[in-house]
Amino acid sequence: MWRIWFYFDIRRALVALHVGLAVLAFTIHFLLLSTDKYNWLDKRLGESMPAQAAIESSEAPAAG
Repeated sequence: MWRIWFYFDIRRALVALHVGLAVLAFTIHFLLLSTDKYNWLDKRLGESMPAQAAIESSEAPAAG
């Protein structure tokens, strides 16, 4: 196993490994956020809320 590091630079290999794992993690999280079942940002008390209802509920009433 030690001979493999004669062919690869350890610093480049570790940087490439960390960048690859970060890209994989971001991809998985964004895929989960794009689903209705696993989107934890639009959840309210365990139920998914439509996007238009979330926008309307966040708007403050107009002062009259």
